[in-house]
Amino acid sequence: MVGPGRPKLVLFGSSMVQTSFKVGGWGSIFADLYTRKADVKLRGYSGWNTRMALKVLDQVFPKGAAVQPSLVIVNFGGDDATNPHPSGLGAHVPLLEYIDNMRKIIMHLKSLSDRTRIICLSSPPVNEAKVREIFGNMFDDQARTNENCRVYSEALVKLCQEMNVEAINLWTAIREKDDWANAYLT
Repeated sequence: MVGPGRPKLVLFGSSMVQTSFKVGGWGSIFADLYTRKADVKLRGYSGWNTRMALKVLDQVFPKGAAVQPSLVIVNFGGDDATNPHPSGLGAHVPLLEYIDNMRKIIMHLKSLSDRTRIICLSSPPVNEAKVREIFGNMFDDQARTNENCRVYSEALVKLCQEMNVEAINLWTAIREKDDWANAYLT
């Protein structure tokens, strides 16, 4: 490695994290802010929920690693909050299980190092009208609704307060702007 070791910053979540490194995405902007100051790693998995994340947690964040992350930004919940699919398959995770899964994820990350900081991002709102315009009723049986995203977001914020972890409530923050659905979610 050239130069001194750099802090490791990890973005861990579902599609909002996976697509964040696209040009102009929040992950690419974040990485640009830390150019030559930190190594920003992307661990985003489109369509994943907290149940899936728990299965790879030890591989993505091994406790015995020589260098532990200085910061982990976690974003799961949008897929968990979808309606249950009639087949029993799909990404839905019941609210109480989601809370328990997020607690396990946070506890694992806290156990990596006293210096590892955690920020949890909640589910953003959904432009339901735009989804219906693009896809028609194709996803009605497994829809991601604003109401479900609100409930999961509030539960995550409450859990983070209990666990003394930073949380950013994207559902609330985005909806503060008038015409939020068209301004942000087109």
